[in-house]
Amino acid sequence: MKLRNLLIAAASFFCANQCLAQEFVSTDAYKWTADSIIQGEFKAYAIDARHIVSNYSARPHYKMPIEKEWTLKNDISSYPQLVTPNKLHTAIYNMALDEMVNAVEPDTTLRTGKEWAGVWTRDVSYSIILSMAYLQPEASRISLMKKVNRAGKIIQDTGSGGAWPVSSDRMVWAIAAYEVYKVTGDKKWLEYIYDVIKKSIADDIEVVLSPSGLMKGETSFIDWREQSHPKWMQTVDVYGTEALGTNVVHATALDVVVKIANILGDKSGISYYGNLRDNLVKNINEKLWLDDKGYYGMYFYGRNYPIMNPRAETLGESLAILYGIASEQRAESITEKNPNTPFGPAIFFPQISDMPSYHNNALWPFVAAYWALANAKVGNEEGTMLAIGSIFRPAALFCTNKENFNLDNGDIYTELNSSNMLWCLSGNLALTYRILFGIQFDDNQLNFKPFVPKIMSASRTLKGFPYRGAKLNITVEGYGDKIKSFTVNGKEQAPVISAKKLKGEYDIKIVMADNEINPLKVNRTPNVKAPITPIAWIENGELHWNPIEYIGHYVVLRNGKRIAETRQTKYDIVSDGEYQVIGVSTDGVESFASEPRNTVKPIMVQMPGEKSEMVSPEVSYQPKEKLEGYYGNGFVEVDHNTKPISCRVNIEKEGNYSVTLRYANGNGPVNTENKCAIRTVRVDNFKGVFVMPTRGVANWNDWGITNPVHVLLTPGEHVVNIYFADSNENMNLDTNHAIIDCAYFTYLAE
Repeated sequence: MKLRNLLIAAASFFCANQCLAQEFVSTDAYKWTADSIIQGEFKAYAIDARHIVSNYSARPHYKMPIEKEWTLKNDISSYPQLVTPNKLHTAIYNMALDEMVNAVEPDTTLRTGKEWAGVWTRDVSYSIILSMAYLQPEASRISLMKKVNRAGKIIQDTGSGGAWPVSSDRMVWAIAAYEVYKVTGDKKWLEYIYDVIKKSIADDIEVVLSPSGLMKGETSFIDWREQSHPKWMQTVDVYGTEALGTNVVHATALDVVVKIANILGDKSGISYYGNLRDNLVKNINEKLWLDDKGYYGMYFYGRNYPIMNPRAETLGESLAILYGIASEQRAESITEKNPNTPFGPAIFFPQISDMPSYHNNALWPFVAAYWALANAKVGNEEGTMLAIGSIFRPAALFCTNKENFNLDNGDIYTELNSSNMLWCLSGNLALTYRILFGIQFDDNQLNFKPFVPKIMSASRTLKGFPYRGAKLNITVEGYGDKIKSFTVNGKEQAPVISAKKLKGEYDIKIVMADNEINPLKVNRTPNVKAPITPIAWIENGELHWNPIEYIGHYVVLRNGKRIAETRQTKYDIVSDGEYQVIGVSTDGVESFASEPRNTVKPIMVQMPGEKSEMVSPEVSYQPKEKLEGYYGNGFVEVDHNTKPISCRVNIEKEGNYSVTLRYANGNGPVNTENKCAIRTVRVDNFKGVFVMPTRGVANWNDWGITNPVHVLLTPGEHVVNIYFADSNENMNLDTNHAIIDCAYFTYLAE
């Protein structure tokens, strides 16, 4: 302890007197100066390339220990060796390699984190895309194969309401799988993943693709419902959201399958998936872009009349830039307008005020890594440095690659955390490989596009970078975003290494042009909390809501459109519709909208053949008490083998109707497992999907409402058929079971 404090004190003295010119990053929260990170009274310092010390102290009584020292423990000599004049950079890089070795399990899969065993689809996929594809190609391949089920489809990990399709970002697997192909050139692997991706896309088109042209499902990786949505939203409401990050993942997966179809010569696949991709990209840009903000909105949410959640969401914004969804002009705007707090880019902004830190009010280094890559692609020098600093700060202070950090104070005091986190260490490594050395994999070649901020000007070398059996020794000198010269074994050529006839060792030297990078702005801002969400109800022809402290005014919405502003807590209803309220702070920051309240009374239709007991062999958890709370004589039970349900409804008034089911699903908890029930519905010639997420273990008396399916109905009798289609298969494969009480038909007032 005394030695560590002496080392830190000596480092501080050295930096104060010798290294003032090497202040790489400075914010209101911390500084990266020479080989040190300084955050108020806390300091971390790289003694050498294999040793970091820190005096950080976390919040008292926090449940997880704090690492105060890192020393190299594993043999990392077989991986690319970094030689750079900055000891902190070198040490943090080596620490990431050290922890990567820890992450490779005996079965050659990639462990999610120190606290999280096993392979998770999105975690491993984002990690593979960042750097594991080329550092751990075999472990990457095996890990991805672990996330394919016996039906040959990509697994959506367990999660809210029984996972898929409440969560639908499993398609990031496709992007990662293609990255492995680009690294290895393995045609058999390409053929294997093509089949898996096509099968998975087919189900998503039937169940996840919305009539709006966007994909449904919660925001990619932000998989705790209450951490990123208003509290009133049920898991079925989360399924109904149309989120930026998830849509960009789907669009990029479609682009991947088009590229594979092209390589394999599948002309029909090129056309079919190309049209799907183009339409999805068009809808993302037309519907999710916010002109007044200068970036994309986070997601649409609601019930019958979805509205925009205008928060900025960093991973989605980053992926839109990196995968070409955003135009060049929009990409620049995103890097300039997306908020950067003193500790770095938020997962989303502004924060939810009455929710603890995890996805809310947090920075995750793997997201910051994608943000750094996006800023470098755009050419935002300051944005790139701030993103790199937001990753180096916690890596040094906590002497490990932690999962997430409280955005108020940079601490690890969040709902859950882990050291040795796979996607965080993968992002850490990507900063060096993909930005400072500019390494980019293509189908049959390696491209080089270094982006070196002026403050990072130096001579850096990577020794032994692997590519298709060869070893590359790469040196980058100078700064800028333009290459002055590119030589291989002393011979000048274009900044490309072909995969053909590649073997042995190559010495690559890249001299940058030392050009001034076109200056772009950065939106440095304090962390901001949004007002709490109003609770609204209808009473005596008036919309009422609870008062919110320190509010500026309220906005009233009818059918998703803003119709009034008021400082009162009630509003006279003069026409039927679906009403909500938004609270707005004196600074103009908006709350979530309240739960929709509809003045229209629905038509209720009982299910034929109702009973009051369950007999299906697919019941995972038997009822804890007598089944009750249903209307009429009981309910109908649905599983894989039950016959289709056919019921009839008489309509008096022509118009658009919202059709929902009242259901119960006690086959699993609300926040995990994989037994979401799904059924296809046909009304006349219209086809849609009902999603019935799990609502609690054996909680069969907790009746919920499905997602709405909108249908144009004429006066008279209409037949409704509810049945199980192949595309309705969930991630469990064995249990796809629920009970249905009745159907509601609600006229959608104009």
